[in-house]
Amino acid sequence: MIRIGIVGLGYWGPNLVRCFSDIENCKVTAVCDQNYDQLLRIKDRYPGVYPIEDFDALLDRDLVDAVVIATPTVSHHQLALKALQHDLHVFVEKPLAKTVNECRELVEVAEQRNRTLFVGHVFLHASPVIKLREMIEADELGSINYISSRRLNLGPVREDVSALYDLAPHDISMMLYLLGQNPISVACSGFDRLTPGIHDVCNLTMTFEGNRIGMVHVSWLDPRKERVLTVVGDKRMVVYDDLEQEKIKVFDKGIDKPKNASGDFADFQLAYRCGGSYSPFIEEREPLKAECQEFIRCVAERDVPVTDGVNGLRVVEVLDAADRSLKMGGIPIEMATGTPVSGGVR
Repeated sequence: MIRIGIVGLGYWGPNLVRCFSDIENCKVTAVCDQNYDQLLRIKDRYPGVYPIEDFDALLDRDLVDAVVIATPTVSHHQLALKALQHDLHVFVEKPLAKTVNECRELVEVAEQRNRTLFVGHVFLHASPVIKLREMIEADELGSINYISSRRLNLGPVREDVSALYDLAPHDISMMLYLLGQNPISVACSGFDRLTPGIHDVCNLTMTFEGNRIGMVHVSWLDPRKERVLTVVGDKRMVVYDDLEQEKIKVFDKGIDKPKNASGDFADFQLAYRCGGSYSPFIEEREPLKAECQEFIRCVAERDVPVTDGVNGLRVVEVLDAADRSLKMGGIPIEMATGTPVSGGVR
């Protein structure tokens, strides 16, 4: 039985308590937060958990085998490092840490201690995204031209990180996973209307090998909530709308170039292909619960997660480059490599 401690009981923490409490082979034995009222609320609902305000005190007591960190981003590195140094397995909500160097240190320490380091890129455990990957692997969409996403809403506004760090990790992780590569360059623009230095709206463009791009638009100043990702292949196109009942819709649409063009002008005209559309069957499951189950499995079996520390590092590398581009007026930032990402699709 793997004993779990949930650290941080704000917006997301109670959901993690609920999910881990429903999973076999593990038990939530402790919850940690500086807000004692929130600790009592969780204690009332889950009488078996031990509430504690001091993270160091939690680590010093034999209460947990693994910790789940759902605190503000700026604290991720410090808390995760301490837990790893106490030989605990660690689940960290996205992003893994604030800087690339912090992520690298966590990856190195987890490897040295032979502990599982798991990052909460929840959409990589969502059935629609797994289905998208299967379709790309099976060449149902053809060669991928680009992927675009819109993650918009009116709030919630963060004061510790920008919309880029708060919202874009979801879409960056999905695009790296689906394309199977790290980008070769990153550019980002945006503006900070509410709080100077904290951007409310960002437009991120990632360039990949093979003349492919990924475009991410995030905002917490938009009147409508949108969670849409579009994959455009040269055979078919797919729209994944997380707010719809039918999450994925496949469109048999495209633009075909002439294969055997002669010297006539008409032979060089592009052909617009407008076929039908359909929604494939997807066995639905709650992504967060699936993610929690995968963490427990990887800890129990000593398996490497798809969303391991290296995966978290790759996403933060993109965020770091995007942040630098943002501060320099949108100038593209060259990345160190465009090498394939483990678990993705080439």
